[in-house]
Amino acid sequence: MKLFRALFVLSLTLALPGVIHFASGKEKEPSGQKVDSGSFGVFMQGRRVGTETFSITQTGSGSVIQSEFKTEGSTTEARQTAEMQLTATGDIRRYEWREQSPGKGQSTVVPNDQFLTQRWSSGPQEKPQEQVYLLPLATSILDDYFFVHREVLAWRYMASICSQQNGRMMCAGKQLAKFGTLNPRGHSSAPASLEYIGREKVTYKGAEQELNKLELKSESGTWTLWLDDQFKLVRILIPSENTEVIRD
Repeated sequence: MKLFRALFVLSLTLALPGVIHFASGKEKEPSGQKVDSGSFGVFMQGRRVGTETFSITQTGSGSVIQSEFKTEGSTTEARQTAEMQLTATGDIRRYEWREQSPGKGQSTVVPNDQFLTQRWSSGPQEKPQEQVYLLPLATSILDDYFFVHREVLAWRYMASICSQQNGRMMCAGKQLAKFGTLNPRGHSSAPASLEYIGREKVTYKGAEQELNKLELKSESGTWTLWLDDQFKLVRILIPSENTEVIRD
C-alpha cells in the first residue's frame, strides 16, 4: 500500500519549488522520490503512432510531472515536452510546454493573483501572446498528447473516494466528481467529470486482469481509463478517435 499512501499525499502535496527551464531542450531531473515512471504507446486503428515517456516525482514540498511525446511511423518526427509543477495544496504553480520539432513553439501557464495566465509563441521570432483565464488555481491541466495528466487527475479523484478498511483499500463506486480543466495547447477551458465504474476484467498484455475502471467525460467525448491495483494508469480507450493508449 506504499504507493497508494503516496497517491494520497500526492493529491494534497503536488509541487516542486522553483522554476525548471528547458534551456537546452532537456529537462532537469528533479530530486525526490519517483512514484511513477514509464511510457505509454499510442495506437490509432491498431497502429502505433506515438510514445509518451513520463515521470512523476514527489519531493518534500510536493511533486513534478515531466513528459515527452514523440510521433512514430511518419517521415517527419514531432516531439514535444511538458512539465507541470503544483503547489503543496495541489494548485498550479507552473506549467511549461515546448515543441522541439518540427516547430519551435512554447507555452507557459502561471498563476496571476487568483487566476491563470498563459503566454505562448509559435517560434523564436514570433511575438509572444497572452491570455488570462478566470479559472481557480486548482484547475486541472489536461493538455493534448500528455496522458500522464489524466493519471494525475485520476489519482486525485481516487484519493477522494477510497479509504483503507481492515488493511484493504476500498473504493466507493458511482461517485461522480466534476472538475475544471485547462487545455493550454488548445487555449481552451472546459468542465469535465470522472466516475469510478468499478472493477472489470480486461485483457492487458495478453493476460486477463481485473482493473479499476473510470470514465472521464468532457466536451471532447468519453474516455475510459483503467488503473491497476497499484493505481497506475495502464490503458485508455477513446472510441470517438479510434485511439487506444497502453502502458508499455
